[in-house]
Amino acid sequence: MASPYFYFATLKKQADTISLDEKSSRHIVQVLRMKTGEELRLTDGLGLSTLASIRDANKKKCVVNIVERKTSEPEKRRVQIAISLLRNAARFEWFLEKATELGVSDIIPLRSARTEKQQYRLERMQGILESALIQSQQSWMPILHEPQNFLQCIENFPADQKFIAHCEPGEKKQLSEMMHTTVLSQLILIGPEGDFTEEEIRKAVDAGFVAVGLGDHRLRSETAAIAAAAVLKLSHSL
Repeated sequence: MASPYFYFATLKKQADTISLDEKSSRHIVQVLRMKTGEELRLTDGLGLSTLASIRDANKKKCVVNIVERKTSEPEKRRVQIAISLLRNAARFEWFLEKATELGVSDIIPLRSARTEKQQYRLERMQGILESALIQSQQSWMPILHEPQNFLQCIENFPADQKFIAHCEPGEKKQLSEMMHTTVLSQLILIGPEGDFTEEEIRKAVDAGFVAVGLGDHRLRSETAAIAAAAVLKLSHSL
């Protein structure tokens, strides 16, 4: 059975003996009922993962000894998803969870002309990423950027391939047909429930973005973002 997995943000700064926070300590001691000498794994979400042994099974401040450290390099190719904030916060949170599981490198909350929801709870969203990182047992967590307005996003996030997905009529390519294995970074824009405006699409295309579709069906924004992430991640293994 695999050792339980936990997120510890300051792992690189710690010595070989670490006192865990109360939330993790309670989960280890009270929920999992782990004892002194049992092993668990820690990651900082920045490529470092460790194997640790419980030294003091205290439910408020569990102390562990580092047994082994391992550093993994990030993927050479970056998949960046810029998605509009959504009216239904639960759907945006679902996207964050699944994007983390898929190994997306950057998530950019987007405010476009038709974005209805403007509020953004960064601390809660970061917690969702942490939980998904633990569940999928990865050592690299996506970078969650501050919300960007549409023009900021198309100007400030360069990539080797840039796409804007939309449902408006007009010339579009299918994203699945646009994959190139030699590129090192890809960025796709996903609009809100009402889609991007014609002006936004035009501005993105003028800035070097390729207009793309994601199949024959009209998808919810969060579904479209995950479909795009899956296509882009799959292209990395071709």
